[in-house]
Amino acid sequence: MIPISTVRLDERAEKLALDVIRSGMIAQGPMVQELENRFAHLVGVTHAIAVNNGTTALVAAMQALEIGPGDEVITSPFTFAASLNAILETGATARFADINDDDYCVNPHEIETRLTEATKAVMPVHLYGQCADMPNIMPLVERHGLALIEDAAQAHGADIEGRKAGSFGIGCFSLYGTKNITTGEGGIITTNDDRLADRLRVLRNQGMRERYQYDMPGHNYRLTDVQAALAIPQLDDYEHTVAARRRNAARLSAGLSEVEGLRVPSARPGRGHVWHQYTPRLTAFAPVDRDELVAKLSEKGVGAGIYYPRLVFDYDCYREHRQVLAEPMPVASALAQQCFSLPVHQHLSESDIDTIIDAVREVMKS
Repeated sequence: MIPISTVRLDERAEKLALDVIRSGMIAQGPMVQELENRFAHLVGVTHAIAVNNGTTALVAAMQALEIGPGDEVITSPFTFAASLNAILETGATARFADINDDDYCVNPHEIETRLTEATKAVMPVHLYGQCADMPNIMPLVERHGLALIEDAAQAHGADIEGRKAGSFGIGCFSLYGTKNITTGEGGIITTNDDRLADRLRVLRNQGMRERYQYDMPGHNYRLTDVQAALAIPQLDDYEHTVAARRRNAARLSAGLSEVEGLRVPSARPGRGHVWHQYTPRLTAFAPVDRDELVAKLSEKGVGAGIYYPRLVFDYDCYREHRQVLAEPMPVASALAQQCFSLPVHQHLSESDIDTIIDAVREVMKS
């Protein structure tokens, strides 16, 4: 089976992790600070604050902004549940704006039509490794005096018009095991706001600025040095990782672009796609539906994935939730039935890519 994602950590990560273990300092320490420094450089911001996972990054960002009950946060309906769960955890209300059918990201015009007096923040999701339309979202949030929280869980190093994901507002990244850079579990918050960065660092450490000096009610959101050690060599190699993913995406598109019933993804003009996922969509001319396609690819040894099979609020636990304001989302609803992801990661061989292309072509002829 060619997996949709795979993790390979080399001897450099092993050595750094072993160095941490032997040092006796395995909790948050100098290795976390090194990770933060390097990640801030990647994003092009002043501050990067490491936390224990990507959902925590979103929650902490909203807590630091004092978003809570009575406030509304507008986000995408086509995203992982963490985006919604984080809003609910703060006590805020989630409202949704429909997405574009070309980049799968939230549509700025749809955001503006859903603004209310209760709107406190906008949370665009940079999906599959491509930035949302930030040049049109930024003026909107500035005009209405809103906070901007970027769900950049899948967009490490992605850019739009030369500016990196996570540098427009408060960036929230995931370092989960399937991400382009991983610590197994982990997250990063990025910002250029000195005051906000200070608040986040205190918040993640039980509200302590110094030991037993409590500045605010806080939490234990810390990342460990053992985890941070795993990511540092990946940051060293990240330029090559992205280049490999881009080559693989280009080869997949070259091999699949003329398949009837299939629309391949692309990097929109002015955007640097880092290809966390390669996500085509079926059209009305497809001979099979999406679920059948994915099942048949699995039979042929290709591990395709579905991200995401439903809109994020389309589950019993959310549908009647008093903090979830669900409305019809026609574009997102259609894409949730049409999209599937193919392996694009940097560990694929040329033979793997040929196998993926051949398998998709065969299934689409059925």
